[in-house]
Amino acid sequence: MSQTIRRPKQATQVRQAGLVEAALLLAAQRHPAGITTGDLARAVGITQGAVFRHFPSKEAIWLAVLAWATDTLVARLQAAAASEMARADAARPLVALQAVFIAHVDFVVSHPGVPRVVFQELQHPQETALKMAVRTLMQRHRALVLELLHSAQEQNLLAPQTDLPSAAVLFLGSVQGLVMQSLVSGQVGAILAQAPAVFTIYLRGITGQVNP
Repeated sequence: MSQTIRRPKQATQVRQAGLVEAALLLAAQRHPAGITTGDLARAVGITQGAVFRHFPSKEAIWLAVLAWATDTLVARLQAAAASEMARADAARPLVALQAVFIAHVDFVVSHPGVPRVVFQELQHPQETALKMAVRTLMQRHRALVLELLHSAQEQNLLAPQTDLPSAAVLFLGSVQGLVMQSLVSGQVGAILAQAPAVFTIYLRGITGQVNP
């Protein structure tokens, strides 16, 4: 008599990671608000009911998406900055800023679903858990940029009386502008070629010079 071979149940963490990945892939293709738990279930090959065995709600899935995006992006940005700051060069803070700028753009190109989720949540006028998660992502990025700007200022690499909070806002705004342009044009990869020139303009503004 033949026996049915049962596939071992995957651990919840593995399923959760799969659902997060599926959410990001689907968000890269269409508006995140229109993605249903049924869509996610089909993407990973489970039933819709099984989705709720791993996440209590759809909001919880998007919170997990933003948590993954925050941890992954910040880790990459910190690694990019640390790699440059470890070198013996007086201009390292500025080179590290450039590395962070390019690393962020590269992350967006690799994960175009992330900015779609972020921009969607920022449009909500009310305070939500998802909006707070987006704010956490932006705050952690801003803190890293401010740290590098402080280092540059201490080494007299910035133009006199440069306002550091404003310089950080301009840095983040430049990245966000590139990202928004990529979403409008539908050519996400194109911003990789544009990013160095955009950073050069930013650098000229805070230092008065072209090259770090």
